[in-house]
Amino acid sequence: MKQLPFKGACVAIVTPFDKTGINFIELGRIIDYQIANLTDAICITGTTGEAATMNDAEHRAAIKFAVEHVNGRVPVIAGTGSNDTAYAVELSRYAQEVGVQAVLLVTPYYNKCTQAGLVAHYTKIADSIGIPAILYNVPGRTGVDIKPETYAKLCKHPRIVAAKEANGDLTSILRTRKLCGDDLAIYSGNDDQIIPILSLGGSGVISVLSNVAPRDTHLICQNYFDGKIDEASRMQIDYCDLIDALFCEVNPIPVKVAMRMIGWNVGKLRMPLCEPEPKHVEQIENALKAHGLL
Repeated sequence: MKQLPFKGACVAIVTPFDKTGINFIELGRIIDYQIANLTDAICITGTTGEAATMNDAEHRAAIKFAVEHVNGRVPVIAGTGSNDTAYAVELSRYAQEVGVQAVLLVTPYYNKCTQAGLVAHYTKIADSIGIPAILYNVPGRTGVDIKPETYAKLCKHPRIVAAKEANGDLTSILRTRKLCGDDLAIYSGNDDQIIPILSLGGSGVISVLSNVAPRDTHLICQNYFDGKIDEASRMQIDYCDLIDALFCEVNPIPVKVAMRMIGWNVGKLRMPLCEPEPKHVEQIENALKAHGLL
């Protein structure tokens, strides 16, 4: 198997904003809290981090800050994907220069390229860097789905080491595991499928839930790896209500509301994201209370 940047639970960390831009003081506090509570890695500038509304300077500054603040305590993965291959190459090279352990590369959204286009896109990026690349398949957001046969081609590249799978299709993931074997690790991109994907030989999760429950998200994975399957499964099932609440509206709307509720100064969502409906605010609050987080 190729060397992985992490095994276990990686937090897809929120980005706190203030009136001037990124609130780096609060981001540092959140990173420290995550590491103190056993998070296995930090994923900066992902979907949950609202990277889509960051300008280039903010994107680069967030990546550099995360690497410097983490200071080697856990791996840092940077979201550097784009629907513009040239820009993804540029940003991935920058992330490598400042010291990330891997890059996370979402499928090219809106363009809706073919499977051959995906192979060309990802190969171009992977050829341009010297660190591991994690592919990110989330067709519900991008309109593009990486097929198992495409994974089988891409995993032959020495720097394409893993995929964050959020297509929700366990049969497709099963076929990918069959075709790729140890040449491609799978991380769950859905918090409600951590155990199912681990049971198919998955290596962990890149998690939204970890923002509010880092220790237990880590333990879901660690218990499974330690052979405590029943305990890991019990925890996965127990968190069903909170996971549902964190996805009651499009991510990261609910998780930023949840972070505010438990005391983090994460600021406002950036447009076009907006505040959730009152019934969903109540759902988030009730789920946090049920797990002793409020």
